[in-house]
Amino acid sequence: QQQNALEVTDPNAPSTALSDPMDEAMEEMDEQTREAMEKAKKAQLLREQEVFMKKSTGIHKCTNCDWEYDETKGDSMMIGGMIKPGTKFEDLPADWRCPVCRASKDAFAEVVEEIPGFEVNQGYGFGTNSWTAGQKNLAIFGGLGIFFLLFLSGYAMS
Repeated sequence: QQQNALEVTDPNAPSTALSDPMDEAMEEMDEQTREAMEKAKKAQLLREQEVFMKKSTGIHKCTNCDWEYDETKGDSMMIGGMIKPGTKFEDLPADWRCPVCRASKDAFAEVVEEIPGFEVNQGYGFGTNSWTAGQKNLAIFGGLGIFFLLFLSGYAMS
């Protein structure tokens, strides 16, 4: 009889006669938590698959003074500049230095643009998948602006 009394008063023991509404709510909450965790895992897998393409701009920026070496311009516009336009940064002599702060080539960082989206999808479409965000914005809002002007020009005809 003492064991029966312990079984009835033990809060951790499952009760067959009455079901506690809190236990049911906890089971539902656990199911919702499990679903949320599964969704989070799927989202993380998709984020890992999304690799942004990086497109070189041909500009290298000095990390000391923020002077930019543009491959299309060279450094001939600077006083004492000997590098002709069209010279790639990799082709600069090893002893070349920043014309402003005299930092070495190692102090320069390449300026790159990220192209959003999955790298495997960049070849699809009409070539617009490989556009940068700025190019896409220009195409969208430029098209809207042209449409608006054409729409307004219809009123000028009457």
